[in-house]
Amino acid sequence: MTDLPSWAKSGQSQWEYYGQKRPKFAHKPKEGQESVWDYPRPPKIVTDSREVLVIFADKIIARSTKAFRILETASPPTFYIPPTDINSKYLSKAKGESKCEWKGEAIYWDVIVEDKKAPRAAWSYPKPFSDYYKIKSHIAFYPSKVHCYVNGEHVKPQPGGFYGGWITKEIVGPVKGESEETYL
Repeated sequence: MTDLPSWAKSGQSQWEYYGQKRPKFAHKPKEGQESVWDYPRPPKIVTDSREVLVIFADKIIARSTKAFRILETASPPTFYIPPTDINSKYLSKAKGESKCEWKGEAIYWDVIVEDKKAPRAAWSYPKPFSDYYKIKSHIAFYPSKVHCYVNGEHVKPQPGGFYGGWITKEIVGPVKGESEETYL
């Protein structure tokens, strides 16, 4: 990527691991598993045809077999769902923004079903950096705030509060957010 803002360049320069080797504390994956320490930086976008399901207050918020997984060193995958597979009547733009040194500036979404609300339960990149244009307007959901499933498996949320990675049986870590050493 060229023409990155200074905040993005600064953020990108701070990482020690880029998927080039696993740290000594990383768990070794078994057959059929993936180590988050083998994922690259910059993050990779991978098409995923498994059924991804998001539920809140007994309503299907999203269902897709056309999601993208973002794979980044130390983090469990984040699933980005195309807007055509999201029931947008349950989303309302929330206050606040954040910045990702790889993808750009994110906006947030509340999930609202009748009188139940999951504040800032989702986010998207309306104008991602050029290398991440594929995820433009796709929406990612926090499994700590809504129920998320991959092929029927209930996803565990990534620890740490801020991050939105989806932990399934296929993922081994430790993942970013579990301890200080995972923020490398």
